Amino acid sequence: MESKNIKGVSLALFGAVLWGVSGNCAQFLFQHRGINIEWLITIRLLAAGLLLLCFAVRESGARVFAIWGNKRDALQLLIFSIGGMVAVQYTYFAAIRYSNAATATVLQYSGPILIAVWLALKYRRVPTPMELAAIGLAVAGTFVLVTHGNMHSLSISGLAVVFGLASAVTLVIYTLQPLGLLSRYPSAVVISWGMLFGGIVFSFIHAPWKVSGYWDVQTWLCVGFIVVMGTLVAFYSYMTAVKTIGGQKASLLSSAEPLAATMLSVLWLNTRWTFFDWIGSLCIIATVFLLSRVRAADSTR
Repeated sequence: MESKNIKGVSLALFGAVLWGVSGNCAQFLFQHRGINIEWLITIRLLAAGLLLLCFAVRESGARVFAIWGNKRDALQLLIFSIGGMVAVQYTYFAAIRYSNAATATVLQYSGPILIAVWLALKYRRVPTPMELAAIGLAVAGTFVLVTHGNMHSLSISGLAVVFGLASAVTLVIYTLQPLGLLSRYPSAVVISWGMLFGGIVFSFIHAPWKVSGYWDVQTWLCVGFIVVMGTLVAFYSYMTAVKTIGGQKASLLSSAEPLAATMLSVLWLNTRWTFFDWIGSLCIIATVFLLSRVRAADSTR
C-alpha cells in the first residue's frame, strides 16, 4: 500500500475512533457526573465552532466570510445549522443519555440506509438488490438491538429508541442538506459556521455559564476531549482522509466508530452488551459495507 493510502486509511480510522470515544465521554458525563445535555451541546458547538473557524480562516482567509454575502447561501447555512447540526447533536446525545454510547451510535448508523431510500425516492428508481439487502439488514439489526428478539418488549427505554432513530433521520439532513454549500465553499467553512451559529442559538435554550454537575479532573478531561479531540481533530482527520483516499473508502472505514464506541462502553463504563446486542450491531454495521459496494458499482458505470 502506498504511503499516501496508508496515511488516508489511518486518518479515517483515527477520526472514527475519536468519535466513538467522544460518545463514551458524553455517557460518562451524563450518567456519572450529572452534566446537563443542553449545556454540553452548547459548549461543544461554541468552542469547536470557534476553533474550527480559526482553522478555516488560516486555510481560506477572507473567503470564510463570503458565505454571508449571498442571501441564499446564508439561509441554507442557517437551515443546516439548526435542522442538521443542532438536531443531530441533540438527538444523539439524548439517545446516549437514555441508553448508552454503544446503542446510540449503532442506531445512528441506520442513517445511511435512510439516505439510500431517500435518494431512490428522489430519483424515482427501484433500489438495487444490494440496497434492498442493506435495508433488510438494517431493519433486522435495529429490531434485534431494541427488542432482543421479543417483539412484546423493549430491551432499552422507549425514549432511547425514539432519540436513536431520530438521530439517524437528522443524520440524513446533516449529510444531504449542505451538499450545495459544500460544492461552493470549503467544508471547514460550512461546518465551523454551522457549529458556531448552532451554539449561539442553543445558548438561548441553555446558557453556557449555567454549569451543573460534579466537576473533577475526569469531568474536565472528558469535556475537553469531546470539544477538541472528538470534534475538531476528528473532523479534520476524517476530511483529510476523504481528500486522500476518497469519500467511499473513508465512509467505509468510519464503521470503526460504532465498534470503538461499543468496545469502550463495555470495557470502561461496564455497559452490559449481550449476544443479541452484538448481532443487531453487526447487522447494522454490515449495511455500510453493502452500500459502499453499491456506490463502487455506480462509479464504474
